[in-house]
Amino acid sequence: MQTEQTPAIRAIGIGTVLFLAAVGLWQCAAVFGWLSDLAPTPTRTASRAIEILSNPFYRDGPSSVGIFWHLVTSLRRVLTGFLIATAIAVPLGFVLGRSAALRWAVDPLLQVLRPVSPLAWLPLGLALLSDSERTAIFVIVLSALWPTLINTIDAVRNVNPTYLNLAATLGTSHWAQIGYVWLPAALPGIITGLRVSLSTSWLVIIAAEMLVGGQGIGFFVWNQWNRLDIDAIVVSILLIGATGLILDHLIAAIQKVVRYD
Repeated sequence: MQTEQTPAIRAIGIGTVLFLAAVGLWQCAAVFGWLSDLAPTPTRTASRAIEILSNPFYRDGPSSVGIFWHLVTSLRRVLTGFLIATAIAVPLGFVLGRSAALRWAVDPLLQVLRPVSPLAWLPLGLALLSDSERTAIFVIVLSALWPTLINTIDAVRNVNPTYLNLAATLGTSHWAQIGYVWLPAALPGIITGLRVSLSTSWLVIIAAEMLVGGQGIGFFVWNQWNRLDIDAIVVSILLIGATGLILDHLIAAIQKVVRYD
């Protein structure tokens, strides 16, 4: 009899086989000379991963630190910018979602600013703030702002009128309606925006750190490229992907809890 665990076990098995096949093909490509001399190999990458991960906490100067500190720096910047953007986007999205006139008034500005790449703001941030740390956070704020803002506006606009009419019939106060009707009904859409914002922020910080320097996983990748240490770059890419996966799963777990019908 098939159990609930069977699909999960099958998925893990298929994933493992595909991973081993990809690594085997990669190794064959390296052995038979199908790749350039700079190309990493599975064996060298595994060896480099052991070196990097065996001493992740070392410190030997402001920029010469272990991979753990680079990850912590990037995560600190992302979470700081993400929280600032959330504090701006959610209240503003509520206001714009509830006021059609105000929404129409600011929509042209939103449509002009929203498509601009966050990295395009980086030189302006450096000029205004004169600090790489604050500039990186500034770029993350702009990265995280738009998905949350747009999703909050749409979520508030699409609140079921039946809930609002019922609350009005019961004589519910304005603030009580916001806390017990508007917010719970709009929360799933808001969480969706937060999920996109956090993923986007993690993508952008890597590129931003390559430009601002100092510490951070993006700076680490760029520094390894300057040393032509491609194996270390592959290790970094895997760590970046794993960290992004964990962040996304955390938001997804919250999203499941706050579903509201």
